[in-house]
Amino acid sequence: MFLEMRRKEKEITKDKCEEILYKGEYGVLSTIGLNGYPYGTPLNYVYFEGNIYFHSAIDGHKLENIKENNKICFSVVGDVELIPEKFTTKYESVVIFGEATVIKGKEKVDALLALIKKYSNDYLIEGDKYILKDSNVTEVIRISVDHMTGKASK
Repeated sequence: MFLEMRRKEKEITKDKCEEILYKGEYGVLSTIGLNGYPYGTPLNYVYFEGNIYFHSAIDGHKLENIKENNKICFSVVGDVELIPEKFTTKYESVVIFGEATVIKGKEKVDALLALIKKYSNDYLIEGDKYILKDSNVTEVIRISVDHMTGKASK
């Protein structure tokens, strides 16, 4: 179903992929638009319990796309170093294919808390209050990972 990586010598392990996902600051979510065109959205995320989670307004382009077709691609680029004198770049990246689902209840609260711990760890008390106050105007989406690949050049 998924193509094998062409440049096998650059393929990285699942553990290294997860390391990149844990430390990544943002990723790009790609969905298929209602007009058939791809739609890429840079967003903050957290890799938590083997899934990708992100939050969103309760409506919008990406949510419309996910409701119509929940198959997505999510990409994260880790460390990058340009090497201009060699006309190349050192990099690490992960590409995930999966299904996006709007979640509710305890899973939603746990994912929001994981996002707060990742991006605002010094403000956990305020974050708890934020979750209680604004979770009704926030959607949380889980990306279940169906296939993950990563590669790096050294």
